[in-house]
Amino acid sequence: MLVSLARSYLRPYTGAVWLLVALQLLATLASLYLPALNADIVDQGVTRGDTAYIMQVGGWMLVVSLGQVVCAIGAVLVGARTATALGRDVRRDLFDAVQGFSARELGQFGAPSLITRTTNDVQQVQMTVLMTFTIIVMAPIMLVGGVIMALQEDVALSGLLLVVVPVLGIAVGLLLWRMVPYFRAMQKRIDAINGVLREQITGLRVVRAFVRERREVARFGATNTELYDTSLAAGKLMALAFPMVMLIMNASSVAVLWFGGRRVDAGQLMVGELMAFLSYIMYILMAVMMSTMMVMMVPRAAVAAGRISDVLGTQTSVTEPSSPVALTSLADGEGPRGEVRFDAVEFRYPGADEPVLHELSFTARPGAVTAIIGSTGAGKSTLLNLVPRLFDVTGGRVLLDGVDVRDLASGDLGSLLGLVPQKAYLFSGTVADNLRYGKPDATEPEMWEALEVAQAADFVRALPEGLEAPVAQGGTTFSGGQRQRLAIARAIVRRPRVYLFDDSFSALDYATDARLRAALRPRTGDAAVIVVAQRVATIRDADQIVVLDHGRVVGRGTHAELLAGNETYQEIVSSQMSLEEAA
Repeated sequence: MLVSLARSYLRPYTGAVWLLVALQLLATLASLYLPALNADIVDQGVTRGDTAYIMQVGGWMLVVSLGQVVCAIGAVLVGARTATALGRDVRRDLFDAVQGFSARELGQFGAPSLITRTTNDVQQVQMTVLMTFTIIVMAPIMLVGGVIMALQEDVALSGLLLVVVPVLGIAVGLLLWRMVPYFRAMQKRIDAINGVLREQITGLRVVRAFVRERREVARFGATNTELYDTSLAAGKLMALAFPMVMLIMNASSVAVLWFGGRRVDAGQLMVGELMAFLSYIMYILMAVMMSTMMVMMVPRAAVAAGRISDVLGTQTSVTEPSSPVALTSLADGEGPRGEVRFDAVEFRYPGADEPVLHELSFTARPGAVTAIIGSTGAGKSTLLNLVPRLFDVTGGRVLLDGVDVRDLASGDLGSLLGLVPQKAYLFSGTVADNLRYGKPDATEPEMWEALEVAQAADFVRALPEGLEAPVAQGGTTFSGGQRQRLAIARAIVRRPRVYLFDDSFSALDYATDARLRAALRPRTGDAAVIVVAQRVATIRDADQIVVLDHGRVVGRGTHAELLAGNETYQEIVSSQMSLEEAA
């Protein structure tokens, strides 16, 4: 998985990769050539007392060393830029993939896991690719070249390699076999700790309100300890690897000096050749040690690459139409504008035994307010989310001006809708930035008009910076009611064909709710308005009220009609007000 991911993302940087290979090749060959030159100086220049020869070969060594340094620096620069570009591209594609997910896929992975995959997992892959660029050429050439050069110096002494290299390979293999499960567990532990941390930060007010700090500290501590234990176990194995490699390397040096000294004493080997042979043995073992580092990084990066590929390979259940219907084909001006028709709509979650929504059919007409009410779990929000295609129907159709919403491009469909979600969410920036999220080219008069309708103009004017007042992430600098009104203003400034309010008035007091709905009427006179609500007072003036019960339409009509003849609606009304008040 790691190889296929790297290969697909490195294809645009093929030229840089080949340049990197060439620079690494030159740097490695230069490093292999230096011990041979050093041996010549010792065995010929020093032995003969030939100063001119020493200066000549020494000067050549300086040139080779300088070339090696230049090539090594160039290889590191090219490798770093390429690996960083790979990380940037993977993060971009992950972000694009997540942006296209429906609510189903987002729930499948979970926000903490998606954050970990986009940050930590990409970092793991990027670092491994960088190390690969540094080692993938150098280590094999150094290993093979070192063996060849060592054989040229002394074949008999090279027999030590038949013992040293297999011992090192077996030791590294055993460590790798033990480390892979820990690396897999580590990524899951990071997901878990991100989930707990995100939940605690988001719900900090609730934690403090119920004085549950100790419990949350204990919960975070337990998750943190699990990550600590797993990381510590993997770290112990990694810490064991380097002393083990160094032990084998030092033992090899002692063996070379022991047996090589005997051969020098017997006149079968010269001192310079023994020094060169010792250098080549070190090169060989260094190549094995660098490979060991790679071997330790690859398993964790492979796990990360698999998790990244899972996200990139997940097809969203909400797909773009192959031949989208053009907006010009929708009725505009003379005909209906924003008519939403639910035609035998059914929705079922994957693996569920029963549908959430059963054969729902009704029409929300332009210039009219259609309210959806029902008990908790009746499917109200799910029904509303089918219009902007946060989910896709599993049966029936949702039609906008006679066109199935699945036949419209997502950008075109979004431009026709103004959605105010159940949980009002504001983005970091300013009030104006959040309003322009609904309409990027909105002017100040348009924004103030939308704020007036949403009953938010007074508190925005009271802010020292007005429209340029800063907004914290999530809008936590504002109260719940203020966030809802700003979210409503964001939808109003867009002037869409269809307004979708998902229980968007719940945080408002009755007076503000009434003023907002009164101001909203003339502004939405030519558009369809669909309101999901829990409060009867919010929807009693609606032109049409649809009553849901366990995903089925059990009543449809005005407030008076339903109050007179619908038992489910009567139960909802009586739970909130007396029949006299309702009438």
